[in-house]
This record gives sequence, structure tokens and C-alpha cells, in this order.
Amino acid sequence: MLGVMMPKSSAALIAPAVAASLVLTACAPGEGEEGEGKPLVMTTFTVLEDMTAAVAGDHVEVRSITPAGAEVHEYDPTPQDVRVAAEADLILENGLHLEEWFGQFIDQSQAPSVTLSEGVETRPVTRVPGHPDEQSEEDMPVDPHAWMSPQKALIYVENIEEALSELAPEHADDFAANAQDYSEELEELIAETEQRVEDLDGEIHVVSCEGAFGYLADEFGLQEHYLWPLNADGEGTPQQVEAQIDYVQEHEVPTVFCESTVNSGPQEQVAEAAGAELGEPLYVDSLSEDDGPVSSYLELLEYDIDLILEAAKADLPGEHD
Repeated sequence: MLGVMMPKSSAALIAPAVAASLVLTACAPGEGEEGEGKPLVMTTFTVLEDMTAAVAGDHVEVRSITPAGAEVHEYDPTPQDVRVAAEADLILENGLHLEEWFGQFIDQSQAPSVTLSEGVETRPVTRVPGHPDEQSEEDMPVDPHAWMSPQKALIYVENIEEALSELAPEHADDFAANAQDYSEELEELIAETEQRVEDLDGEIHVVSCEGAFGYLADEFGLQEHYLWPLNADGEGTPQQVEAQIDYVQEHEVPTVFCESTVNSGPQEQVAEAAGAELGEPLYVDSLSEDDGPVSSYLELLEYDIDLILEAAKADLPGEHD
């Protein structure tokens, strides 16, 4: 069962009243303008916002603290963010040290929170032999990007359903039905991707800026290489660029990628030096704007998988036109 976490400074005083206050908020009648009377649930970034909205339906107002295009690792919350969050009935975070700013933020906003990665079997950032940031397997940091595995995203959906059902139990049946529908879409995507990878029948490389694709690589048998392990680490050092160039040349990788929220300059150097193409940006920590290519989480997965597999398809024997 998920635990609702209270800010340290107030937990002892108001924790006993949390459940009652959440239920009272959820049961408040909807009057006036749209959204009034509904519980307000905030998420730390847009991917979680979209997943939560899919489960919530019309019963909950869902907003993201970080806007589309923001870098969630190093986000610097504004006073307005804190003021809005103080009105939230619940805040949903990823956890796994993704949002390094979240502890202080939640203490300032005094809002209860739930960690959506709870129950996920985690992995360290992929250990790349010879990489300038290489450490022992035990010392590699935990990879926080568990939502990049659609299989693990099913756990996120379960956690969202449970959190919303505790917040607004009168709508629990609807949350369960929405979660089931959403999970079935994820399962269809998993099956389709497994078949596409099997059809390619060759080694598929994901060469990115951040080491954010380990969960996706594990799930579908891809090979991951990156410039830097995590955003907020040293990004694009000469040693990282050199190691990436060597990998791309050794494995004859035709296309390298960077993520939408980081500077692609170092990867451009890799592409030019290694004779590879720089693909369209991959999306990980943020959705695009509504008129962009990935305005939903499912679109994010489909888009990234398409780019990675189409790039690999162009380089595999027998796959050229």
C-alpha cells in the first residue's frame, strides 16, 4: 500500500488529519468555474501529469510543477510553484533521486506526497566499460528513469490508481476502469515493440546524451551508450565525447541522439567526428508542447521507439532499400 508522505516540519502535527482532509476535499461539491470543488493533484513533471490525468478522468484536476520542456533533474522551483503546490491535495513525484529539489520544495509547500516509483525493481545507470565516468556496478547511481520501460510504467499506473482512490474513494471504480484501459494500451505497445525488435534480428544501439535508456534497453534487448550518466553530472566533457566517438566508430552506429531538454552540442561533435547522423531529439524527462510530437506519455514511448528502431533498421543487413 502506498504511503502518503508529509513534510518533515509538519508531519507530527497534522499527519493524523491527512486522511480525513483528503476525503473532505475530494467530496466537496463542484460549483462555479471548471475545476472548482475537484481535488488538485500536482506532479513533478509532465510525463507523470499525463499518466495521472489518464487515470483521473474528469474527477481530479491535474497539473505539473515543471512546464513542458523543463529539465526536471535541475529544476529550480519558483515562489509561484510553491504557492500553487500549497493548495494541492496531493503531489506525485517519481522519486529515485530524480527530483533533487523535491525535499525542500515539499517542506515549503506543506503538501502531502506519494512516490510513484514505489515497488519498481530499480537498476543502476548502465555501466559502460572504458567510459570516463565508469564506476563499479555497486557504485553506479540508481537510474531514476523507470517510466522509460512501459512494463515498469504499469506499476506507476497501479500506484496512481491507488493514490487517487485514497484521495477520492467515491470515484475508485472509475479510476480502476481508466487504469485498466490505460494499462491495456501499454501492453499493446509492449507486444508491438517486442515484435518489431524481433523482426529486425540484429544489434540495436541507443547512443544518447544522458544515460536515460537503461530500462528501455533492458526490456527490449537494446545496447545503450551515453555521453554522461545523469543530467547534473559533468555534461559533454572532452573525455566523454572521445569515448562516444570511439563507440560509434567501433560499432558503426549510423545515428546518435540527444534528449529534448539538454544541450545537443557535444553530441553534434560526436556525429561529425564519427561520420554519423544526429537524429531528432528523443523525449525522456518532459513531453513536448501540445502542438509538438509527443503531447502524451504514450506518444513519447511510440516516438522514441520509432526513432531508435528506424535508425537501426537502416543499418542492419538486408534492411536497406
